[in-house]
Amino acid sequence: MKLKSNPHFFKSNIIVLLTFLFFVNLTFGQSKTEQITKLIDTYTEYKTFNGSVLVSKNGKVIYKKGFGYANMEWNIPNAPNTKHRLGSITKQFTGMLILQLAEEGKIDLQAPITKYLPDYPKASGDIITTHHLLTHTSGIPNYTSFPGFFQNDSRDPSTPTEFVKTFSKMELDFKPGEKFSYSNSAYFLLGAIIEKISGKSYEQMLQEKIFTPLDMKDSGFDHHATILKNRATGYEKSGGEFVNSRYLDMSLPYAAGSLYSTVEDLYLWDQALYTNTLLSKASMDLFFGEHVKAWNGHYGYGWGIASAPIGNTKESIETISHGGGINGFNTLITRAPSDKSLIVLLNNTGGAPLNEMAQAIRGILYDKPYDFPKKSVANVLYEAILAKGLEAALVNYNTIKSSSDYHLNEGDMNRIGYQLLQSKKVDEAIAVFKLNVEAFPKSSNVYDSYAEALMNQGNKEQAIVNYRKSVELNPNNQNGIDYLKKLGVGVSEYEKDVIVPDAILQSYIGKYELQPEFIIEITKEGSQLKAKATGQSILDIFPKSENEFYLKVVDAMLTFNKNAAGEVESVTLFQGGREMTGKKL
Repeated sequence: MKLKSNPHFFKSNIIVLLTFLFFVNLTFGQSKTEQITKLIDTYTEYKTFNGSVLVSKNGKVIYKKGFGYANMEWNIPNAPNTKHRLGSITKQFTGMLILQLAEEGKIDLQAPITKYLPDYPKASGDIITTHHLLTHTSGIPNYTSFPGFFQNDSRDPSTPTEFVKTFSKMELDFKPGEKFSYSNSAYFLLGAIIEKISGKSYEQMLQEKIFTPLDMKDSGFDHHATILKNRATGYEKSGGEFVNSRYLDMSLPYAAGSLYSTVEDLYLWDQALYTNTLLSKASMDLFFGEHVKAWNGHYGYGWGIASAPIGNTKESIETISHGGGINGFNTLITRAPSDKSLIVLLNNTGGAPLNEMAQAIRGILYDKPYDFPKKSVANVLYEAILAKGLEAALVNYNTIKSSSDYHLNEGDMNRIGYQLLQSKKVDEAIAVFKLNVEAFPKSSNVYDSYAEALMNQGNKEQAIVNYRKSVELNPNNQNGIDYLKKLGVGVSEYEKDVIVPDAILQSYIGKYELQPEFIIEITKEGSQLKAKATGQSILDIFPKSENEFYLKVVDAMLTFNKNAAGEVESVTLFQGGREMTGKKL
């Protein structure tokens, strides 16, 4: 399950998360333990990590420690035995149960799922296999992406049988096996299959087949009502502070994301995967098989297999990994079989940059240079406004905004702007949004937010100016168009369809490398261009002009660039006020 942004504070999702870091020279007198502690302490100090960490190498634990608080109300610290919700790390346990059933001859991975779920609609169930579900190639729409799911539906309990009905009759996104598209619905369905075949609950099967054999006493299916010792509370960032995360009924993540565990238990899991305690070698090979191209590598049965960077070098190591995100938590387990190293990061404040943290930890493990995080300009600005007032805060902002010790991020600025607006500090909010416009003048989102704050102030004239600018940058900003209509402004110029000749669309098809291991692939279905960034779903893109295209689900644009000979040679991504240009491969 992926964590969804609170729409009150987050105006758009981000395809590309740019984390600005600064280089750290290794202090050769420091031990690896000291280096890891200093690294994670810095993330904790900057409020970008709060959780538990375990690192092992050559199969031996070399580091485990808690950072920040498992419960902020009572100042209860995180520890190695703190129980965190895992989110999508759950999927590898679901994959294990399926393979165990297959090894027992109770399920054929290549048989239609209607063999095991006879009530499933035959139109799709007869062509979808368990293998398709395990590899996210079923084409079943992802229920956590349904409009309003987190706002309207995620609090209501449901049985597996009933909840399957919410997506089972929907049209498939594509023919099964045709492509990879991450789907929580697929893994939810795997849980239902496990229950149907075994005659036991998914939770019982986990306990009997995995947790008890491995002595994973601190892992299980999370139930909100259960009194669970050492359970972490989930928090989310609001402005510069943390708030309790929104409630989610755990019957809905189910086999796609409802487990809890500790870093210590996940180490036991990791070690067992080097043996045949749970599965034969042949089945373990299937578990970690490179079944389908996905993200920046391949996908197995609940695992991503890829080369992972070591520190800030060009060196990498082959890893088997998976992340998770669920209300108030995000998690990562990443294993390197070549030297039996393991990094487990469990965070209970949501949205931590865990991949970047793991990359730095690898730098420490292999004695390579790595990066430290910078302080957030937005967080410092927000705290200064509350403590010293706007005028003093602006003076401080101008001092630190270009400092090498800080990073200025559009999304962070937008969040604190809305936090101030919600707190009725309208003048302060307007000042923050104006700073964001000045810092990120190519972002549609910043003008829309600025205009909204100006509307709150009653400054309709300037609101119109900024809504216009927002819509010019992103013609699909329906919010901006609607407000312009309400303000009596004609919008016909923004509602015209742009038609691009098919031959030109065809010339844009291909892969563009924006960064090492970060690629945007452009494909075409009929007259519709589509874009897929590494680690993201396929999204439709729409023409603003012959070479400029925008997305409807996020505030981002792509501009295709030609060389002197008129050949397409690169694409430039504009998002979050930043530009990234990638050459066509």
